[in-house]
Amino acid sequence: QVQLVESGGGLVQPGGSLRLSCAASGSIFSIYAMGWYRQAPGKQRELVAVITSGGSTNYADSAKGRFTISKVNAKNTVYLQMSSLKPEDTAVYYCNADIVSIVNRKNYWGQGTQVTVSS
Repeated sequence: QVQLVESGGGLVQPGGSLRLSCAASGSIFSIYAMGWYRQAPGKQRELVAVITSGGSTNYADSAKGRFTISKVNAKNTVYLQMSSLKPEDTAVYYCNADIVSIVNRKNYWGQGTQVTVSS
């Protein structure tokens, strides 16, 4: 069984910064990619950023220049450094990972962490 555990959400003022973390644990053989998605009230879940096993990254246009995704392979952990936060960044942020275990290859989701940008 594989689990993704997120941390680092909270309340921040506009222009502030937050760093989200997501650690994968369990029977992991390899991780193809890890990423962050977000879902605001009344909206569909959308991609924020993704990083592959080789280190390639892809960002939503709304995240480019403000957010940075990174990972520590030895810890099976992905980070999202968010800067210059705006009220429109308010959402539940979900970690996502494409993981190969000893049993199969499967896509996993974390439980989500709330990010609120407000003065």
